[in-house]
Amino acid sequence: MEQAPAAPVAAIVQMRSGIDADANLATIDRAMAEAAAKGAAMAFLPEMSLLLDRDRQRSAAGIVREVKSPWPAALQAMARRHRLWLHSGSMPMLADDGARRVNRSHVIAADGSIRARYDKIHMFDVDLPTGEKWTESAAYEGGGALAVVDTPLGRLGLSICYDLRFPELYRALVERGAEVIAIPAAFTVPTGEAHWHVLMRARAIENGCHIIAAAQQGPHADGRATYGHSLAVDPWGAILADAGAMDGEYSVTLAPIAGEAAVQARQAIPLARSRASRNIAL
Repeated sequence: MEQAPAAPVAAIVQMRSGIDADANLATIDRAMAEAAAKGAAMAFLPEMSLLLDRDRQRSAAGIVREVKSPWPAALQAMARRHRLWLHSGSMPMLADDGARRVNRSHVIAADGSIRARYDKIHMFDVDLPTGEKWTESAAYEGGGALAVVDTPLGRLGLSICYDLRFPELYRALVERGAEVIAIPAAFTVPTGEAHWHVLMRARAIENGCHIIAAAQQGPHADGRATYGHSLAVDPWGAILADAGAMDGEYSVTLAPIAGEAAVQARQAIPLARSRASRNIAL
């Protein structure tokens, strides 16, 4: 009897990115080498993988428009060298007009070509009960376009961190054909403890898709702390992998992404068909 082909494997890279972009790139290179050696088809990095620095004055020198930035080219070279598809998580850049910053993801093929870009849409402007205050919109502008791209894991929809809290975005990605959704993140510890797992599982269940969420974790050089627990969730809501916490600067967690799981989940609970049968204006 002919065996079914093995499901392609995602490598989820959890990091503790800091304020030194060169050091972060070296960590990414080591993680990609490990992912490739373990047979992964694609590696996923967390939000702000290249530079995590809330000091806007200190970080300004490295944050330029994409056409002038060395960071995408460095990741493209790694993808070619390791023969591995890569989701960059995200990196800070100046918008094309040079006026404000954007939080941008790239999907890079194993040949080094950039196949998709996505700028984070929803800005993290919150006052937490713990006293933490974050105002991302003070420096960043939100993107205005969705992105879905073909990858070895299937049709991949792109989002970043705080986007997680807006389910309408994920429905729109699935309507554009997404079977897998990336949610790279740098979640705070209090919001992570309260909401991380339940929201990731909810997005997977309500859309019948895989979720791959590479995360930052631990105390960072800029003084913040992030939650970690990088996840892969299947379309039925089962957690395929949870990176937990880590001792070093990075960890690599593997998860098989079986394409038939999305088909089975959507057949079992046909949300799109049920929604279409009830033409109700909300």
